[in-house]
Amino acid sequence: MQMTNSILIPAWINGTLQPVEKLDVHKRGLKHKAVSIFVMNQGRILLQQRALHKYHTPGLWANTCCTHPMWEETSEDCAPRRLNDELEIKGLDCALRGQIEYQAKVGDDMLEHEVVDVFVAHAPDDLQLTLNPDEVCSTRWITPRDLQLELAENPQNFTPWLHIYMTKHFDTILGSK
Repeated sequence: MQMTNSILIPAWINGTLQPVEKLDVHKRGLKHKAVSIFVMNQGRILLQQRALHKYHTPGLWANTCCTHPMWEETSEDCAPRRLNDELEIKGLDCALRGQIEYQAKVGDDMLEHEVVDVFVAHAPDDLQLTLNPDEVCSTRWITPRDLQLELAENPQNFTPWLHIYMTKHFDTILGSK
């Protein structure tokens, strides 16, 4: 199991945003800030398979990058930092597409209750990836239509938030703007 190294993320306690240890946030089901990024190329989404030792949803497929801003870090700074940390993707323009709030069980009595700033970035054809094995074990490109079909046929292979994004917020995230 991966250790969280006492990373403090912004979470609401009694209506006030406070720094709280990441694992504690998930165990307590606290509402907290998050960032999700969809990297696109020629109409396809870059998916990542979460590392097998992650403390929740290990080995499941998710959108390109999902994370939490550190305490006092903006979402706009967090998105490119985490693309670099997880996949060594640099220099993409991350465009904010909207904010989504959701709740989902993620195993071991943990709950994600996230207020997510969702970004979309467009990658060049020659995008090179280097996977951080602490975060990602595989990646693949997929069209939104094929992803929706796979989500319906094999829902157990995907993170709960990807289901929510693709079924309830597709137009906000991937619709034309």
